[in-house]
This record gives sequence, structure tokens and C-alpha cells, in this order.
Amino acid sequence: MDRPFADRRDAGRELASRLAHYRDRNDVVVLALPRGGVPVAFEVAEALNAPLDVFVVRKLGMPGHPEFAIGAIASGGVRVVSDDVLRAYHIPESAVDAIARGELIELERRDREYRRGRPLTHLRERIVILVDDGLATGSTMRAAVQAVRAHGPARVVVAAPVGAPDACEQFAPIADETICARMPEHFSAVGLWYHDFSQTSDDEVRELLDRRAERMTAARRL
Repeated sequence: MDRPFADRRDAGRELASRLAHYRDRNDVVVLALPRGGVPVAFEVAEALNAPLDVFVVRKLGMPGHPEFAIGAIASGGVRVVSDDVLRAYHIPESAVDAIARGELIELERRDREYRRGRPLTHLRERIVILVDDGLATGSTMRAAVQAVRAHGPARVVVAAPVGAPDACEQFAPIADETICARMPEHFSAVGLWYHDFSQTSDDEVRELLDRRAERMTAARRL
């Protein structure tokens, strides 16, 4: 059985080794799903010598059980929901709309907080590597893939250090490549595959984004 990752940075280094074929290309962009995906994506961007940006996505939780994802929303007005779950639990569309409105407030706050007026990195005709710290249901990442497609990228790669096998496999029809560094048969939860799965702070997100941007700027001056 694989040992758990020490933390998200450790997980990012292992994931980066699976993405080495994208190193030193000028058409690659690494997009992190904040907040937990940012430390992972930072290590990937460092290893690939690629720019790093964030793509804000918010999970839609089931009424009464918010920890259970029934879908997600992403920047650009994209909303993805599991129709099977809505039918099975008799969740009305109006309830989903109410949850989405609440999450949209936080999505817009994070966009302002992390970007501080900067536009999203240009994605058209580029290879976009979407990174999160793990894939459980895949609903958040699925929303991200659909939203990124609207920007006209040449290729969309879904990447995570660990994921449930069925969650990783579901991206075959919508992503050009899916890389889950580990797909344990008995997955259970993302956090169980990390020794340190403490919450990533807004300050850490900003600090890592700034650090990567500074290194990219310095490299262009050489």
C-alpha cells in the first residue's frame, strides 16, 4: 500500500514527475483549483517551468448534508450537477438554485481576493493543466474542465496526486488527458492520503501565486 503524502507540496512533487513531458514548453499553463490545489499546482508549475494561475470553483453541497457534493459552479457561469443524485434524493431545482446563489458569493470573493484585479491568464490555443489536491466525486474538477473549454485551449489535462478510480476515469470523454498519480482501490477520502491535510489559507494562496509570478518574471529577464 502506498504511504500517504507528507503534505500537498510533497504530493505536488510526485504529480509533477508524471507530467514531465510538459516541461519547458511555452504553451503550457498550470491552473490550480483553490485553495487546496494551489500548493500542489505550485510544485507542478515549478517543475514544468510554467506559469501558475487559479481557477475558482465551488462545490454545491446537498441540502442538509453540505459535505456531500451534488455539483459545482465555476467562474464564467458554469454549473455542473449530478442529475442522478437530484433524482435519487428528490432535490428540487429551486434548492439547487438557492445553494448556487450562496456559493456564487464566495466564488466572486475568492476571485477578487486571489486575482487582485489581474485578469485570468490567456488560455486560447494553450495546454491547460488543471490541478487539485485530490478527486473524490470529481464534480468540482468537472465544472472546471467545462468552464476552461469555453476559453478555447488546445488541450485540457486533468491532474491530481490521488483520486478514486471511478472519479479519475470519468474524465476520459471530456479531458484530453487525465493523470492521477495514485488511484487506490479503497479510496474513502482525499484527506486520508495526506499526513498533513490542514486547510490552505488565503494568505498562502496569494504568497504562492506571487512567488511563482516573480520567478517567471525573473526567468524572462535572463
